[in-house]
Amino acid sequence: MAANDMICGVWPVIEALRAGKNVEKLLIRREAGGDGIREIRQLAMDRQVPWQPVPVEKLDRLTRTEHQGVIAFLSQVEEQDLNEVITRIYEQGGTPLILALDNVTDVRNMGAIARSAECFGAHALLVPKMGTARLGPDAVKSSAGALLRKPVCRVARLTDGLRAARDQGLRIVACTEKGAAPLAGCDLTGPLAIVMGAEDEGISDAVMRLADELVRIPMAGSIGSLNVSVATGIILHAALSQRQG
Repeated sequence: MAANDMICGVWPVIEALRAGKNVEKLLIRREAGGDGIREIRQLAMDRQVPWQPVPVEKLDRLTRTEHQGVIAFLSQVEEQDLNEVITRIYEQGGTPLILALDNVTDVRNMGAIARSAECFGAHALLVPKMGTARLGPDAVKSSAGALLRKPVCRVARLTDGLRAARDQGLRIVACTEKGAAPLAGCDLTGPLAIVMGAEDEGISDAVMRLADELVRIPMAGSIGSLNVSVATGIILHAALSQRQG
């Protein structure tokens, strides 16, 4: 993990949060207290930055710097507002295609998905702030730089983001092995949000209930699921083919 990917220490973290730095998440030592830690927690809540209590040993493993019980992780990816992104697509004469990711926590998968999104014409990624892969140097490297070019919209809850997309006229299609409709029969034209979930956790029930259609990728082998980055490439290619055809 790159040293410039982290900020260590109570007052440096407070200043980063006050200054509106792109803090992705915080690790705070369990039982840590004091005015500084309390301010960090309040600033994190105000700015919707997720934080996690951890044992001091985890912080010590991450850095040899004096961390004072708190480490902030910076994202290399600039966040954008979902409504603004969708509005901009419409204004430019485009038909929005948003890729929403639920439970995708592997950094390399995140990078590969962003690369497919760039190659196959998805306009933006929609990810929750909690329970998603870090958007640090490893993810950017795995994406071949696509994460620096593709808008990334982070929301407190994915369900809120999908409802906002629906309010902007997007239809929601969830790609899951539980889907009744095969991919070949699914209409992927028009304003669309495609939801993908990791093969271990899958798409959550709350997100699944918001979907207008559940679609599956037919398979012939004995393994029950595809890697999420592979499945994403398949459905985005299908969407591109329909939209170009």
